Amino acid sequence: MDFSLRITLFSKSLLVSIYQAFAFQLILLFVSENKMHIEIITTPNEALKESGFGSLKACNSVLHAIQRLGHDVKLNVCENRACLDEVVKRKPELVILAVKYIALENEDDIWLSDYLSQHKVNFTGSSREVLKFDSNKVKAKIHLSNKGIKTARYFIATPGQYNKERELPFTFPLFLKPLDAANGNGIDDLSYVTRFENFESKVTSLYESFNQPVLVEEYLDGREFTVAVIKKNNNELILSAVEIIPPTSTNGLKILGAQAKKDDSETMVTINDHEIKNRVTTLAAAAFNSLGVRDFGRIDIKTNKSGECFFMEANLVPGMTHGSSYFPQACKIANGFDYDKVVELLLACGMARASSTMPPNLHPDSDDTIVAL
Repeated sequence: MDFSLRITLFSKSLLVSIYQAFAFQLILLFVSENKMHIEIITTPNEALKESGFGSLKACNSVLHAIQRLGHDVKLNVCENRACLDEVVKRKPELVILAVKYIALENEDDIWLSDYLSQHKVNFTGSSREVLKFDSNKVKAKIHLSNKGIKTARYFIATPGQYNKERELPFTFPLFLKPLDAANGNGIDDLSYVTRFENFESKVTSLYESFNQPVLVEEYLDGREFTVAVIKKNNNELILSAVEIIPPTSTNGLKILGAQAKKDDSETMVTINDHEIKNRVTTLAAAAFNSLGVRDFGRIDIKTNKSGECFFMEANLVPGMTHGSSYFPQACKIANGFDYDKVVELLLACGMARASSTMPPNLHPDSDDTIVAL
């Protein structure tokens, strides 16, 4: 290739990168200076296995951040379809889904992404098909394994399915947890098993508590990481990776279970090893993109003693409790974003989709924007 042509192509590539970065900042500037009608939907968490943004307090923290950004925002605690119908009637420019679904008695759950899509209402987060990767850990593992992304080996167990140690697909040590529960529910010191009788006992306990098969994974004896991922309007990703150090239990184990999360006794720290950080962020980005996640999500990763990284699970409606939830904390530790900035970034793509309020020439792919730049 002619040298001058290579220089020209490089210059164009550089200009495109500068343009994309500037266009994203232009969107943030536009949405921060133009009031939008935004609504948040949550539901009483007692009926859910997965709590989404968290308690009503967490949802109010998000609401106050949006108010500080200058937008008109309303919080809805919905328990039925009538409440959702009222939201649709008000025609908000963006709806923030703080939970995935609303549980109804004697009826199918209402998946909010489906409901709003049917009513052509703009909302944050992913489609129902993608959110299933959050609700079902095995579904996510199968999908990513088929894409060549490493996950911890696993199998599914029910009480009485295996009668002897030699019948197990692979041997101890093993780690047992519920198939779709969040927030460390069902995980404790007894989740780590090295003997068959302990395996049987924990399988029975989890099955009775959660009324579903039990996920059994090979125990990874390395470090634990989480990566908050925010997609920009040009499809680039903002990656905030941190290491999580669980407290040491009375049995000398480092288990990131429900009690540790409830007590906030785990520690989140910066990843100083650049090689490890690169491995973690590369895997997180690959998992996020391969799952087809929209807007934002959190990817959990563990390593073995050799430092190999393995996908563990995806949280696609991450907790947003101010000062404790992993998503905003990771953004603060890794990139220095305060809580309001995290909320602003979470909403940027959703606001960009609100085409009725955003002039077409402010869209990052607009020819007018390119010419202006």
